[in-house]
Amino acid sequence: MLENVQTYLSKQGVKYIKPEKAGPHKEEMEDLKALGQAARKEMQALAKLLEERLAPFKMDRVSNWANQAQICRPRFWCYYRAPEDSLDDVAMAIRLYGQAEDWGISVEVSFVERKKSDTTLAKQHKVLDLPIAPSLYYFAQENGVSHRVEGTEANRQMLKDAVRDGRVRKVLVKYDVPVTASETMEELVDEIVDGFEKLRPYYEKANQN
Repeated sequence: MLENVQTYLSKQGVKYIKPEKAGPHKEEMEDLKALGQAARKEMQALAKLLEERLAPFKMDRVSNWANQAQICRPRFWCYYRAPEDSLDDVAMAIRLYGQAEDWGISVEVSFVERKKSDTTLAKQHKVLDLPIAPSLYYFAQENGVSHRVEGTEANRQMLKDAVRDGRVRKVLVKYDVPVTASETMEELVDEIVDGFEKLRPYYEKANQN
């Protein structure tokens, strides 16, 4: 299950060169592209299975296997929105995390940076208005660097202060679903759907007028 996705995680940060320009690395680059495309296809299939369980949410497109600078980007993501959501609203998303030997899929309440408006960050900050549920955690961006913050009441208050003071730019709420070799796609989808349910109150709070 998701074997190509798992294998491709080891290619994080690798530079892709068009095979015709890669000289002795031609075959290696052909294999890299094939792996990246196969991994993305697996992620698309998973995202689609989720969409079927998450009505009325609709999936956005899955991120590309490499960025514009042709650097491999195996930690795929995909955003989900309700029909009434605007592009600058806070959305829900799945995102790969970890390395090939220890990896999984996190569910998050977040937004697409390049589609944000003047009000998006203020909406995102509302995730801090609700007490944090067990098994969830925060992902805070400070000085351009994002880091994990344990989901406790003390940390919620600390992050509220940090946002108010301008020390923290944005805070996501996340839930991790580790992927194990023994589970089926159906079991994985069930666990991710459970993550969406746990995070839904924060998504709804963020988009409340």
